[in-house]
Amino acid sequence: TGKQREMVLMNVLNNCLRTILNAEKMGKRQVLIRPISKVVVKFLQVMQKHGYIGEFEIIDDNRNKKAVVELNGRLNKCGVISPRFDCKFKDYEKLVSNLLPSRQFGFIVLTTTYGIMDHEEARRRHTGGKILGYFYQISTFKNLNNRQLKISIKH
Repeated sequence: TGKQREMVLMNVLNNCLRTILNAEKMGKRQVLIRPISKVVVKFLQVMQKHGYIGEFEIIDDNRNKKAVVELNGRLNKCGVISPRFDCKFKDYEKLVSNLLPSRQFGFIVLTTTYGIMDHEEARRRHTGGKILGYFYQISTFKNLNNRQLKISIKH
């Protein structure tokens, strides 16, 4: 009974996306993510490329790396697909219709032989890969209203 149980972090990417999503729902402007890995950094770069998050800074202390991510209110949902299923080039359309709310909204992130990229770039490169996760935004009006209310209260 003297031993304490220690929680073990199973999926670093899942922890990162949950932290971002919770901070986004609370209306935060930035969030600290720890620990991070190379996969998390690449995933964040894909999100940043499409404008779903702002700048992020990686802080390297001696134990583990952390990241401070600027949020811009454009993210409604993001998640990890576990286990990382294989996806062939011809199956992208079925995958998009299963995971995303519409073809116009969001991206699926894959790890391919060319690196980590979204499904549209993988389609252009004509390659398959394993599914890492997804992110999308659907209701811009709701997010804008929340931001405008917070700005007007501060003034």
